[in-house]
Amino acid sequence: MNSTGQAMLALARRDLRAALRRWGELGLPLMFFVIVVTLFPLGLAPERDLLGSIGPGVLWVAALLASLLALEGLFRSDMEDGSMEQLILSPQPLVLLALVKALTHWALTGLPLVVLTPLVAQAFYLPANATWVLMLALLLATPTLSLIGAVAAALTASLRRGAGILGILVLPLALPLLVFGARATDLAVQGQSATGPLYLLAALLVLAITLAPLAIAAALRISVD
Repeated sequence: MNSTGQAMLALARRDLRAALRRWGELGLPLMFFVIVVTLFPLGLAPERDLLGSIGPGVLWVAALLASLLALEGLFRSDMEDGSMEQLILSPQPLVLLALVKALTHWALTGLPLVVLTPLVAQAFYLPANATWVLMLALLLATPTLSLIGAVAAALTASLRRGAGILGILVLPLALPLLVFGARATDLAVQGQSATGPLYLLAALLVLAITLAPLAIAAALRISVD
């Protein structure tokens, strides 16, 4: 493995260890997701048709908001302890290091949401095929959301209270993910093919992997300067 690959692997390991030491912050998005999703069936009439019709939208909105909770601290600790300056000044490409940090964030926050999906989907009586489509759609959308959120987090990393600005920046850009993901799930609930929305989510993921690391690297340089 070359030096760049070793640096990327070392950065991923460091971020994973740091996140596991803050397990309370790590579990907050998951707790928020579960609480929001379970409150809707309790607060509404327990009618199968009603819960099935609102289930896709509720699940996607809850997943989107849960992913936002962990974005503010994505680069904050690196800015405070000076390690971000070392990453920028290192001979390794900052674009690849930024991609590693964003994907590590997804592995810690987005991937657990996908794993929890079959459990919480039962509260809305989603059929098995719709649950699998929902999981696949979240598997495509959550990395894109982490990459988009990483761009906003890099722009606001130097601000003391950037959570409000972070939400304003991310939510408009995340709307296509919400629309296509909820549409794919709704089509699966109705027994129709969800191929179209899933292809669009996959295209957005490819676009995000291609462009977002460049934007993250540029934003981090601006924040440090």
